Amino acid sequence: MNKGVVYALSAYLFWGLHPVYWKLLRSVPAYEIVMHRIMWSLVFFAIIITIRRDWKQFFSKLRSSTNRKTLIITAFLISSNWGLYIWAVNAGFIVETSLGYFISPLISVILGVMFFKEKLRRVQWTAVALAASGVIYMTFIYGQFPWISLYLAGTWGLYGMLRKKVNFGHKVKLS
Repeated sequence: MNKGVVYALSAYLFWGLHPVYWKLLRSVPAYEIVMHRIMWSLVFFAIIITIRRDWKQFFSKLRSSTNRKTLIITAFLISSNWGLYIWAVNAGFIVETSLGYFISPLISVILGVMFFKEKLRRVQWTAVALAASGVIYMTFIYGQFPWISLYLAGTWGLYGMLRKKVNFGHKVKLS
């Protein structure tokens, strides 16, 4: 089987089962879970930077006030995204959280076209229109305005766009 198919199926399985994991932790407040994610990410980040011997490059990138401001904004965006996601799953808004992650790629495409001047071919616009119509249909079926969905999609899209502007020079290879 193609590696890409395996990766895609693994990602779908992971994200499909993800809400079950958060439900198991429903007795733990969402902010506490997010704080654990932040602290453990910091530990693993420090280990990776140490193994790569990149502390000097990391601090040189951090000296730029533009990078620093962007990283602070993206930290807020991703932590509020995860906090709301975990809270919403545990509060029973699973459909709305899922809808947020269906809207997310549409937001990313819009931001790419607007801010990075990406050009879409006709077939790509058609795909975007089909996806948007599916999201509109699901929103209509849901029966109420999807505030949680829009916040999740908006913060995730803005996070991705702003992180693209801060280059730390490392690309992860999947081969």
